[in-house]
Amino acid sequence: MTINEALRLIAGTMILLSLFLAFNYSQNWLWFTAFIAVNLIQSSFTKWCLMMTILKKVGFKSRD
Repeated sequence: MTINEALRLIAGTMILLSLFLAFNYSQNWLWFTAFIAVNLIQSSFTKWCLMMTILKKVGFKSRD
């Protein structure tokens, strides 16, 4: 699994988890969903994502 695939897996899982928590416990969990979305948008402009840095340090490889 590459860094990009792992990042998509983590982001998708976190979004689904926050939606589950918002539906079952408190709608304030939607702020976590918004945070994930803002982070994804920010990383598309800056080409930097903290999670990608963490995944690289853990040992995931980039595609090239």
